[in-house]
Amino acid sequence: MKKDFTFFSSKQNKINISCYGYENLLNSPAIFLVHGFKGFKDWGFGPYLCDYFATKGYFVVAFNFSHNGVGDNLFEFDQLEKFAANTFSLEIEELSELLDAYQNNFFGEKLNKNIYLIGHSRGGAISLLTAKLKKEITALAVWASIANFDRYSERQKENWKKKGYFEVLNQRTKQVMKLNYTLLEDLLKNKDDLLNIENAVRNLNRPLLIAHARQDLAVKSEEAELLYEWSNKNLTEFYSIENAGHTFEIKHPFEGSNKKFDDLLSKTEFFFRNN
Repeated sequence: MKKDFTFFSSKQNKINISCYGYENLLNSPAIFLVHGFKGFKDWGFGPYLCDYFATKGYFVVAFNFSHNGVGDNLFEFDQLEKFAANTFSLEIEELSELLDAYQNNFFGEKLNKNIYLIGHSRGGAISLLTAKLKKEITALAVWASIANFDRYSERQKENWKKKGYFEVLNQRTKQVMKLNYTLLEDLLKNKDDLLNIENAVRNLNRPLLIAHARQDLAVKSEEAELLYEWSNKNLTEFYSIENAGHTFEIKHPFEGSNKKFDDLLSKTEFFFRNN
């Protein structure tokens, strides 16, 4: 059973949530799906993934970060001013508050204390950094995760500061989407502590599944190898996927799954079940 919720953060930012497997809430582990840059909870594989884990007996929480650019329409980037004002720190804060809300029975009473995160792309990094702060997270799976937030040249940064914003093209929607300079300021201010991915992975000390496609052009597989290099090998698994890209050959709107993605779901579920 699916049930929708609205959560307001401490900053009064609205977060739209869909919970799958609501009947599993009381006695089952929870999985939080953390979307990436230009992602949203209902993108492509999101609902399919949530249904899969719900049928396996998990309580699954999919949500949109308040400043991901997608409003109550749920399928369109119709809040570009919010998208421009988003920061990495804000996403960590909101994920942390959602985990607290779950712990405090916001969705209803629960007895099982296990919490798992699945983070895709930038959502993988946000998950790792949040886990550094939230020790109640049991295990994590990061799919196609970035290992570094600083993905801009010095010239781009100079122009960004001069103009006050940086423009990115959404290849799917053809929208030109702005990122305010506050995003880069957040990175420069917090790169050595709150936003230090290497430090978060080295000090994770919890089970971690790193899954990455070899032909990922958006986030090269070398970033996954870096994450694995930093990790505790006794607690970490590396799962490499051949002949697939950043979204594991899944499109939006969703046109159906494939063996590679179904194998990834199965691998992730097995990993959680055994950790």
